Amino acid sequence: MLSQLNVLLVDLLGPAGPLIAVAGLGLLLMLAAIPLMIGSKPDPLDRLAHDARARVEKETRAVLREKNKNEKLNRYAQFLEPQDAKELSDVRLKLLQAGYRSKEAVQVYYFLQFALAIGLLGAGLVYYMLFISGDAATMQQTIMYVLGPGVVGYMAPKYWVTRRVEERTQEIQDGFPDALDMMLVCVEAGQSMDQSIVRLARELRPSYPNLADEFQLVSYEMKAGKDRSSVLNDMSERCGVQDVSSFVSVLNQSATFGTSVADALRVYASEMRDKRVMRAEEKANKLPTKMTLTTMMLTVPPLLIILVGPSVVGIMSLGQ
Repeated sequence: MLSQLNVLLVDLLGPAGPLIAVAGLGLLLMLAAIPLMIGSKPDPLDRLAHDARARVEKETRAVLREKNKNEKLNRYAQFLEPQDAKELSDVRLKLLQAGYRSKEAVQVYYFLQFALAIGLLGAGLVYYMLFISGDAATMQQTIMYVLGPGVVGYMAPKYWVTRRVEERTQEIQDGFPDALDMMLVCVEAGQSMDQSIVRLARELRPSYPNLADEFQLVSYEMKAGKDRSSVLNDMSERCGVQDVSSFVSVLNQSATFGTSVADALRVYASEMRDKRVMRAEEKANKLPTKMTLTTMMLTVPPLLIILVGPSVVGIMSLGQ
């Protein structure tokens, strides 16, 4: 019976018929399991714990923690989060550096990887069965049209987050010297460090929104009573920029040794301006090297045609 089924699948779908049938069956089973997982009844113990927690919060009138906005994702956190603590910490840090600070960012990230991989795999399988499958189809075409979209869907969220980290890091690096200059002006004008940070968060938003968000988050944490050094260390970790880490070290050392914050900011702001000029000069010096290949590709062939073309035509006419 199995041999007859195998022959039937090969006749219908080509040499890769059994593989396509197994893949389609697995896809159907996974799609059928998703509604069952989402629509499953909540655990009674979880409901009792939730009711008890809500009653305690109502009695004490205190917000003990941020309420989770998506309980379905939290219910399947063990499937949507890595079990390794180091891997989970690395993914959470990368999402923070990309600007995704929500409590469910890790779960949404892994859910998008899973959903896009399964969805594009199914789309590729349908496209292959409708337009490509047949006796002429090769194994390379089967892998490219069936597994290729699934791999693209799995890697798309990772690529998006990586690009977001690069763009955000570049924006923070470009705007940080201006932020230091404005902070120095505020401190020398008589404002405290907390007031200058609040002013920075408001003034930098039109030009550098990501840097303004970081300073605003720092101001909120300091207003909540968190220690300034730990708040600044968290900011440097979220930004992932070496200039910000050095700035945090300068402020922490200034607070430890009791030196003037304005003097430390003046020296460090001058260094950041010089460093920005050096980065601009470095990019300008790299430009001729990058333009050499393009110049050769776009200039040398037309020049050869102009110089050698008439001679070639004349030689060909003499030969005739």
